[in-house]
Amino acid sequence: MSKQQRNTRGNKKGDGIIMNDAIRAKELRVIGDNKEQYGIISRDEALRLAEEQGLDLVLLSPDANPPVAKIMDYGKHKYQVEKKKKEAKKNQKKIDVKEVKFSCKIADNDIAYKVKHAREFLEKGKHVKLRVFLRGREMATPEQGIEVLKRVWPMLEDIATLEKAPHQEGRYINMYVTPKKDK
Repeated sequence: MSKQQRNTRGNKKGDGIIMNDAIRAKELRVIGDNKEQYGIISRDEALRLAEEQGLDLVLLSPDANPPVAKIMDYGKHKYQVEKKKKEAKKNQKKIDVKEVKFSCKIADNDIAYKVKHAREFLEKGKHVKLRVFLRGREMATPEQGIEVLKRVWPMLEDIATLEKAPHQEGRYINMYVTPKKDK
């Protein structure tokens, strides 16, 4: 690997990694790729060791006295870090939130129909946000919206857990329910 190649590898903008010829410290505490301790040696000696092994000299702890550097394959290291991030992201569970809207002047059969949909969502493991929209003068009496959601809750409590009780957010009265955890 030429000096020019070694100088540019890993020093992309935003990378924040200081390596190879970009290291300015005169002396370094050097660790090998296989956890081998080289002790405190000059920067030139550390670069020579890294080049002999076909690896990079990466500054791990620039604030230490003397700074700590490691001889490693930086490309391989970066690949493994990215792979771990992707694996962690893949194992995350994405929460799907469905919304069911009501109005203050809703009939009982309409409530039953909308609750049936909310139950289907909960059975599929989705979280459900129940909302009552307050129109015009209904804003003066948000208690009506809370009453609608209080009528809905008994129809869902056998399969759902109440995360957030009915509360007002702007023109909406919201209630948040999640599926019950299986024991």
